[in-house]
Amino acid sequence: MVVSKSCTYVSPEDYLAREKISQIKHEYRQGEIYAMAGASKAHVIITGNIGTLLRNHLRGTGCIPYIADLKVMLNTSSFYYYPDVAVSCDERDKNAAEDFICYPRLIVEVLSPTTAAFDRGEKFADYRACESLQEYVLINPEKVGVDCFRRNPEGLWVLYPYIQGQEVELNSVNFKCAIASIYEDVIGLG
Repeated sequence: MVVSKSCTYVSPEDYLAREKISQIKHEYRQGEIYAMAGASKAHVIITGNIGTLLRNHLRGTGCIPYIADLKVMLNTSSFYYYPDVAVSCDERDKNAAEDFICYPRLIVEVLSPTTAAFDRGEKFADYRACESLQEYVLINPEKVGVDCFRRNPEGLWVLYPYIQGQEVELNSVNFKCAIASIYEDVIGLG
């Protein structure tokens, strides 16, 4: 979650070097660094739930879900984000030595009041430029609701909203689950 930004330009190389020794996570957007804040209990539980569901589903398929602490690099190092969950099925990511992936197929963000507008707006615009990305999923931790944006064959992004009682489909990784499974153990939800 973005809480403050740096005031001066930082090169991607300097950002990566600093991030290796930093006590907190920072996202990088075209030369600016944004410090990340902690997450709510619901946010952490939902991230764990969707990460576990995807890990169990993807075991043995060659696709790997990465949870919270791995960066995604976009647009030849102009952007580095820490999505809540990113799935890559690309051998280049699996075999790379870097502390980030470049070819996500699926990105999942659990929203927070301070980042929801950015996650739906500018961050989504940045992610849309990633050719490997097929789905961008936003999960509301305050009420049951999952918005799945899926790239169609024409390259347009189409919204597939899911509400309480429905089954969530993530076509990019051939995954389906009850929305209640994503919200399991979230107090007052699910």
